[in-house]
Amino acid sequence: MSALHVGWQRSLVVRLVGMSLLLLLLVQVAGFGVVRAAIERNARSQIARALDTDENVWRHLLAQNADRLRQGATLLAADYGFRSAVHSDDLDTIESALQNHGLRLGASVTALLDTGLQLRSVSRAQGMGDLQDALAQMLPVLSGTQQGSHIAVVDGLPYQFVLVPLKAPVLVGWVLMGFPVHQALADEMHQLLSVQVALRVRAADGAWAVPVSTLPEGALQMLRAQTGPVTELASVQGTLLARASALADGQAQALLLRSVDEVVAPYRQLQVLLAIITVVGLLLAALGSGLMARRVTTPLRSLVLGTQRLSRGEYDVPVEHTDRNDEVGYLARSFDHMRIGIAEQQAEIRHLAYWDRLTGLPNRERFRDTVLQAIEAHAAYTTQAMPLAVITLDLDRFKHVNDVLGYAFGDQLLQAVADRLRQQVMAHGDMVARLGGNEFALLLRRTDASAALEVARRIAHAFEEPLAFGEQTVDLSAGMGIACWPTDAADVDTLLSHSEVAMYAAKRRLDGPQLYDAALDSASAQTLSLLTELRRAVEQNELRLYLQPKVALQGGHGLAAEALVRWQHPQRGLVPPAEFIPFAEQTGFVRQLTLWMFDAAARLLADERTRGMGLRISVNLSTRDLLDPALSVRLGAMLVRHGVQASAFCLEITESAIMDDPQRAEAMLNRLSQQGFKLSIDDFGTGYSSLGYLKRLPVDELKIDKSFVMGMQTDENDATIVRSTIDLAHNLGLTVVAEGVENAAILERLRALACDEAQGYHIARPLPVDAFLAWHAQQT
Repeated sequence: MSALHVGWQRSLVVRLVGMSLLLLLLVQVAGFGVVRAAIERNARSQIARALDTDENVWRHLLAQNADRLRQGATLLAADYGFRSAVHSDDLDTIESALQNHGLRLGASVTALLDTGLQLRSVSRAQGMGDLQDALAQMLPVLSGTQQGSHIAVVDGLPYQFVLVPLKAPVLVGWVLMGFPVHQALADEMHQLLSVQVALRVRAADGAWAVPVSTLPEGALQMLRAQTGPVTELASVQGTLLARASALADGQAQALLLRSVDEVVAPYRQLQVLLAIITVVGLLLAALGSGLMARRVTTPLRSLVLGTQRLSRGEYDVPVEHTDRNDEVGYLARSFDHMRIGIAEQQAEIRHLAYWDRLTGLPNRERFRDTVLQAIEAHAAYTTQAMPLAVITLDLDRFKHVNDVLGYAFGDQLLQAVADRLRQQVMAHGDMVARLGGNEFALLLRRTDASAALEVARRIAHAFEEPLAFGEQTVDLSAGMGIACWPTDAADVDTLLSHSEVAMYAAKRRLDGPQLYDAALDSASAQTLSLLTELRRAVEQNELRLYLQPKVALQGGHGLAAEALVRWQHPQRGLVPPAEFIPFAEQTGFVRQLTLWMFDAAARLLADERTRGMGLRISVNLSTRDLLDPALSVRLGAMLVRHGVQASAFCLEITESAIMDDPQRAEAMLNRLSQQGFKLSIDDFGTGYSSLGYLKRLPVDELKIDKSFVMGMQTDENDATIVRSTIDLAHNLGLTVVAEGVENAAILERLRALACDEAQGYHIARPLPVDAFLAWHAQQT
């Protein structure tokens, strides 16, 4: 287990440290991203400004070349000998002069044109092709531009041309000079400004050639692969930003390119330094977070150990770290308060589960467990099993005492009876218990039938002395039944049941304590068979869920019904509930029937056919159900299994079931109410519960017994009881259901009395599920 604790602690430390590092890393990454983007943006802006300068310098260089050519052409046009040769049409002299001037100026083309711009003589560099097409396109432009120049593409290379008039003194011709925009100019530009230069020339098929370039081979190949406009060039040498300057009327362009990486390079060292600082920061953050997380997880581990002790029921070990003044200390103190509270609650629950609060005697569960242990201990004797006896007694006329003298007096009477019974238990290991209501039981170890009968007679003799409470004196008597193990029963439940059978026989005969005799239980064999068949009915799905509708009388919404059980016996057919429900209550099998009905109702509520109907189903709980400490847990598990809310159920409890053991019943009802169940008092008016006690219970509804409802038409006293019960319930904030509505007149009278819901054969008989759904469909 400690290894699991360590693993849990380490995982929490890792999560805390990891989260801190992740957040810090995210901030650093975001910072790096912002810095990198800023550097990139600044570098591009800087390159754009540099390219503006580069473009101006490039144009300035072209302008300088044009001026140089223009000056050379002007000198040639002003030369007297050249003009004389032109005037005399001395072609040899003209050609010699053109050639000499072109060589001196470094011009690739030197030509003389007549006044009609027709070529008379030309001197050109070796390898140049025909100029006619190029001259035809540019001469009209050049002749119209004073001191202008023009760039045209000749043989795939841009040439810069100038045209100067030849006057003697009138215009007698034109001098044309051309200079190639070649590699030397690009190299000069590169050396001057450290900018890459590339000339692109468009071929006749639209493809671009690059005859001149200062680019490295890799970048040059990438440029040649481009077919459209170029603003950015990515190569193995890095990213280059380009600025295009149009030449030759768009047939050529000069690309000026600068490297982004070269501009960004000075910032790389700063980024490396920031990365080193980030790594150091992450290491320090990891160390600090780890120390802080360990300071938190160490006490948390102690709290986990404390909760595991609580889960094992060890409530005596205080929680550690309650002396700290931080959140962990506050949490530890809260856990310690919880430990103390749970310990107190568990002690109270154990006491409520096994002890009667009013008399201080063991209750039915404790008595049964003790009898079971005694049987097991007595059966362990190897020679002969030692007998034991159970005496069950039920006080006579106790309801009358409650009705006449009040329930407080009845409680005092029960306490006095408990004291007298304690005085009759002499042997070590014997026990007196209160089974519920006015029913008590005694366990007598090592006692046979005759000895047990003697003890019962002694108790009856003790009850002959009246009990005095102030000015009131009460005579006591009780019906007592005796059953012995192993002669009358082989197990604890049968022993208790036979003792009760004998007790009821004693109350009927009124001739003193009664020993169990099989003749008293004439249906014992049939009863045993019935119990076996009932168990089989649950296992083999022979039980059927029936629903009797309830209707709202005051225009309320929703649909309600009471859940009833029917037994589809394979041989007997449909067995009415009167033939097996009382037996189930007597033997305790009613608990299994209740759980079956609740499970069937929950399954129906989860059915697609009932979704959206707002159906609320009432399920009856017996005395044995209320005294089952695990009832609320079992019902809650079924709700979870079927995905149904507790508010979809109304649990109906009779007054007598509550008063059999009021304290335990109240505790169970409180737990059920906290789960969200609606609670209803069934057959109200027929029991003997006090209004003061009723007010303490978490009930939501009163259900008027059908005997009063059915008698409303013939007995005005019954009508008064019904009206008073409705007013009482409404004043207490409870709703009212009237059962036993047999005709329309009763239904209308209940509606006039402001009764909330009604149930009875006039509305509908108990129906199977399919018939109930069909009935509901007809109503809507």
